[in-house]
Amino acid sequence: MKAGFSFAQGAEHPLGVLPTEAESLEAGHNGPTIAAALAKLASLDGVELARNCPNAVALLSNVAAAVAGQKSAAQTQLFRLANLSDLERKLIADVLGRGEIAGVVALPDGSVAQIQESVLAGIWRVRIGADPAHEYIEVGAIPQIVRRAATDLTATDLTINAAPEGAMNVLPVLAEIRERALAWRPGMRAHIINFTLLPMSPVDRAFLQQSVGNGPILLTSRGYGTCRVQATGIQNVWSVQFFNSMDSIILNTLEVGGVPTVALAADEDFEDSGERMQEIIEAYFK
Repeated sequence: MKAGFSFAQGAEHPLGVLPTEAESLEAGHNGPTIAAALAKLASLDGVELARNCPNAVALLSNVAAAVAGQKSAAQTQLFRLANLSDLERKLIADVLGRGEIAGVVALPDGSVAQIQESVLAGIWRVRIGADPAHEYIEVGAIPQIVRRAATDLTATDLTINAAPEGAMNVLPVLAEIRERALAWRPGMRAHIINFTLLPMSPVDRAFLQQSVGNGPILLTSRGYGTCRVQATGIQNVWSVQFFNSMDSIILNTLEVGGVPTVALAADEDFEDSGERMQEIIEAYFK
């Protein structure tokens, strides 16, 4: 596995929505800070690297220009790494580092897309499968493969079957989820159902899990605390859970809407990342 990636692989770690407190978090980990990434660069010979890695330095310059002008609602911008040498790929990994958000997207052909935010928010590394040729840098609020999978690989409607014996509140909750999911359109505010405050029996929870199913996307943010975002099997319905330092759930919700904002880069992130990237290029390669 190339430098900079550390993800769970495919069927070895099946995705699951609405886990119990005892379940571990498979995707993501705390990566180095921007200061750590810069300290590593400072130990290298920038002039020598610029001479030996011209394609990498040119790509970083293009990424800096792209992120400086990016907006959260705009189409993402891709920069492929197929023409880079191993040394240039390593340089890219050292500059970008690993940020707070990581994730996986399960694809129809059985492969897995691995996603890693850099230490500069809004700049992502994406690799599809194990082939380094299918690796690229993407600038945007979230890699486009996440949005596509959320639409293409999930059901458009929620089927509500008869509740099992012992159910308490699950049928009204499922009806609310279905109504909101069908009505949601891009630009609308997300609707949040907070299970931390809603009485749900074990039967309710099991039937809810069975009804919404598991989706193809798992994202984990490890900024201030840990947040796990998982697509369900229904379009526009996401499980969003916050964990404490012991990996126990402290806030458990379903969010009806687009990709949850906790996983998205904002406009101010792009401006800041553009400035920092340009400073890195000028300080270490010019």
